[in-house]
Amino acid sequence: MGDDTEADEPGRVLRPEAMVLPDEALIPPTRVIQPPPNRFTHRLAVDEMYRFAGSSPGDDPDGVLAAGTPVVLLVDGKELCRVVDPQGRYVEVRAASLRPLDR
Repeated sequence: MGDDTEADEPGRVLRPEAMVLPDEALIPPTRVIQPPPNRFTHRLAVDEMYRFAGSSPGDDPDGVLAAGTPVVLLVDGKELCRVVDPQGRYVEVRAASLRPLDR
């Protein structure tokens, strides 16, 4: 048989070294506003699933914003609104989940 390498051991699986990808790898660059906002117009009243702005309506949600998350309302729609969260993510959420901040 061949030389005694790790790959020749029965049942042994070789895996590449794990690495953590930067946030840019997870969020499409066209869906991030830089720098992120530091003033907000609304707050989420409930945990809210979001889709990146411009996604198709049938697409699975891209994530969840927690209740209480401050956002800037950019596009006010009847059912869906486009907002920017404190990390700069430009996303769509249900209009019913937004509450205006007291001024």
